[in-house]
Amino acid sequence: MIIQSEKKDGTVGKALEILDLVSAFERPVRFSELLSQSSHPKATLYRFLQTLTNQGMLSYDEDRQTYSMGLRLVRLAHSAWQNASLASLAFETLNVLEKQIGETIHLAQMENGQVLFVDKRRSSVLFETLAQTGRVAPAHCTGVGKAILAYMSPERLERALKQQAFVPYTASTHLNRESLISEFEDIRKSGVAFDREEHEPGIISIAAPILLNNGRVVGSVSIATTTTRHTLKDLETFKPALLSATKELGEAATTWQFPSPK
Repeated sequence: MIIQSEKKDGTVGKALEILDLVSAFERPVRFSELLSQSSHPKATLYRFLQTLTNQGMLSYDEDRQTYSMGLRLVRLAHSAWQNASLASLAFETLNVLEKQIGETIHLAQMENGQVLFVDKRRSSVLFETLAQTGRVAPAHCTGVGKAILAYMSPERLERALKQQAFVPYTASTHLNRESLISEFEDIRKSGVAFDREEHEPGIISIAAPILLNNGRVVGSVSIATTTTRHTLKDLETFKPALLSATKELGEAATTWQFPSPK
């Protein structure tokens, strides 16, 4: 897919777009590959790559003639990760939960209508989920996403709903906002949300929101497994441990300052 730049963001927006493009390949990438996916003319793309490389945001391997993420960007990302996400705060709590449950644990926050996975614990080598630390996923079809959406204020929820594409990833995916919203009352009553194979076939999860003492939702935690290992009913047995963990995180996050999720 060719990435189109936003003219209103100017030079900075174009530079960030190119960083996103390099990152999306998830491997060292050649100029020709970037050019095939970019909306910029060859000379413009090359100029931006040179500038980003000179600033340490990208790294260029002269032998392989490939670009990859630069060390300066890695340092900035690490700083942001430590100061702007729940990952460091939740580290020990997630370790305890993983040992109790023995299934995959996800920690997520909301960013521009999508869930950003800020940590993951993988207890089993028998299966893997699409969710990886640092990646984003749709909110409308994930347990962590629905757990956050259900507890958003009306204003925040409306913004988030407008950012949902309602892509039908599976036969169980919500296809419109009305269908999604109809589930929120049950989520608030029970305190948990379920992913019923809505994002990935064969993957199910139970998720709970992380709430500050004032009721504001700042993230969520899920316990994910496969339909060959557990049923949705089985996931109910994980509920007490999950709610205990998110309550602990909510209390800790109340006294910890970090950017509010959008």
